[in-house]
Amino acid sequence: MPRWTYSYKVRDESNIAKAMAWDVPVHPKIMREVAEAIKRMRVSEAKNYLSRVVELREAVPFRRAHGKQAHRRGLADRWGWPAGRYPVKAAKYFLRLLNNVENNAENKGLDPEKLRIVHVAVHKGLTLKRFMPRAHGRATPKNKVHSHVEIVVMEEG
Repeated sequence: MPRWTYSYKVRDESNIAKAMAWDVPVHPKIMREVAEAIKRMRVSEAKNYLSRVVELREAVPFRRAHGKQAHRRGLADRWGWPAGRYPVKAAKYFLRLLNNVENNAENKGLDPEKLRIVHVAVHKGLTLKRFMPRAHGRATPKNKVHSHVEIVVMEEG
């Protein structure tokens, strides 16, 4: 695995905390939509939102990867965009990452109640290539795409 650096650069790292997750088995398109939804939220607010997504009570707006997406209840009122999904698997991985960054912030001496997400980035990870045999000597590719996710939170005030 190559050395990984954060794409968010800051001079004074005394009031920020960072966390990263490698090889998350979710497609980067889906992770990107969840990342855009939680960006600029407080950590506690983002955790509540993602837990509601896991319980299928609130949807995530799909703005870029929204071809043939169904409209979901409440999306147009809150986000101004009607098309969305309930990405449960991606939300679970983001909840785990938010818990990690919150623990990193506490370890640094930051107040977990004042943390706000200032940077979330999703990068394409490993692609596992497989092939499913078909009739007449053909094969269909079945690729499993992974994601790398980085998150940076900053203490307000």
